[in-house]
Amino acid sequence: MTDNIYKDLRIAVLLPCYNEGRTVAGVVLGFRKALPGARIFVYDNNSVDDTSEQGAIAGATVVPSRRQGKGNVVRQMFADIDADVYIMADGDGTYDPASAPRMIQTLLDEHADMVVGTRRNVHKDAGRSGHAFGNRIFNAAYTALFGNEFTDIFSGYRAFTRRFAKSFPASSAGFEIETEMSVHASVLRLPVSEVDCDYGRRVAGSESKLSTFRDGFRILRMMGMLMKETRPFMFFSYLAIVLLAVSAFLMVPVISDYLATGLVDRIPTWMLAMTLLLAAMMTFISGVILDSVARGRAEQKRIYYLSIAPSRGEQYRSGTTPLVELRRGNTNNDQASQPGADAR
Repeated sequence: MTDNIYKDLRIAVLLPCYNEGRTVAGVVLGFRKALPGARIFVYDNNSVDDTSEQGAIAGATVVPSRRQGKGNVVRQMFADIDADVYIMADGDGTYDPASAPRMIQTLLDEHADMVVGTRRNVHKDAGRSGHAFGNRIFNAAYTALFGNEFTDIFSGYRAFTRRFAKSFPASSAGFEIETEMSVHASVLRLPVSEVDCDYGRRVAGSESKLSTFRDGFRILRMMGMLMKETRPFMFFSYLAIVLLAVSAFLMVPVISDYLATGLVDRIPTWMLAMTLLLAAMMTFISGVILDSVARGRAEQKRIYYLSIAPSRGEQYRSGTTPLVELRRGNTNNDQASQPGADAR
């Protein structure tokens, strides 16, 4: 039944994997059952176990990805595969393939460019308490810095349109790739949505590749970098406020002594305070200038995003209401309907 509903969609299921030999076959079989017409790709990121063999036996197309890191794998997947809809999940068996049709349905019905499969039990059962605590902290930080479009920025279970996949720059190398995807959507104000999905534990013998402190630091660094690149006025204003506060802290006792005695006894302290004051002023001005640059870059990204055809397999029907037909096959019909077509 699912195959008939989405028969006009070119669906690609993308599974970045590193040493997931114990689970990848079950994941592939699960997606074959949930989306019978989809193409399933296992991108093997230098696994030392039988990940490739198990993926191939289960019926997936196995592609080697030599540059280590999930972000590097995602960059290669989006560059290699051409489809109307992309489903990205992990090969560890923690995401439920049965949720994929509902994510695609949401992508189509809401005309979204990305649907995030939010994990129902991630805060209660994330494998380790450190991961659950980190999820809360980073999601709160994301909301404060970039907006409240997402409640689970670290979910690796996502559905994308071709437009999103081909316009996403993917500059990160590791697990911070999901954060970068979310920021990309927030900065360009793309239509996004969320769907609650079951989230399970890994099977016995399968180990998480996520390091609480190392990857947490990398994600924090990525959020800071993305804030600097996309919201420089806020980033440099915060720095300027810190410098100004330190400068004022050093100035107050020096000014107090001067008012009491008429002398400036602590010349080095005063010079340092004035230097920090100038640095605060320059930092703030840098933020103002770079904010204009960031707006120009966002406009360029938006123009490139709009240059990609919004194909979602538009012969699909939702209930009795057809979506606008914009498939590539209709290009000639569109040209024929333009003014002056008959004259040509």
